[in-house]
Amino acid sequence: MDALDALHLRSSVPKLGDPLPSQEMLENIYKAAFSAADHAVLRPWRFLVVKGDSREKLGELFAKAGVAKDASLNQAAIEKLRSKPLRAPLVLVCISSFKPHPKVPEIEQDLSAGAATQNMLLAAFVQGLGAMWRTGSLAYDPLVKNGLGLSSEEKIIGFLYIGTIDGGTKQPCEADFQPYFQEW
Repeated sequence: MDALDALHLRSSVPKLGDPLPSQEMLENIYKAAFSAADHAVLRPWRFLVVKGDSREKLGELFAKAGVAKDASLNQAAIEKLRSKPLRAPLVLVCISSFKPHPKVPEIEQDLSAGAATQNMLLAAFVQGLGAMWRTGSLAYDPLVKNGLGLSSEEKIIGFLYIGTIDGGTKQPCEADFQPYFQEW
């Protein structure tokens, strides 16, 4: 698959299953992060690799955060939170890790971490894997951030769910890009 096809055809895949991607596939995904736009080559990101039993630990953290936010959550809602990380054999927690720099403001570093995350989505896609980038309130929850060991300067950019495509994929709709581009 050439680069333009990957950029034009990639879509999120919500139904993911086993097996876990091979070590070679994972290394390709991880390496892809490092070609992201990165002013001053700060590499303002880090990634937590959550697989196997660690997904259950992450689910417990999600459930704990949900109950802390709303003590009236019913058991079904708690179980839904607990099962979120089990939707794929691999979850990458993508973190923007700010590094003070006189010429690179925090927003640029957050965008760079986002670009690294997007590159990993593309690397999964070109290898025939399914992937979904999710955020939601858990990405911004202080209990989740603390439970994952983030510093006060770090942010969760998203949770990348990666695995084998389990079911169909949706074809991206042909975008009418013209209204979004104007000569100045």
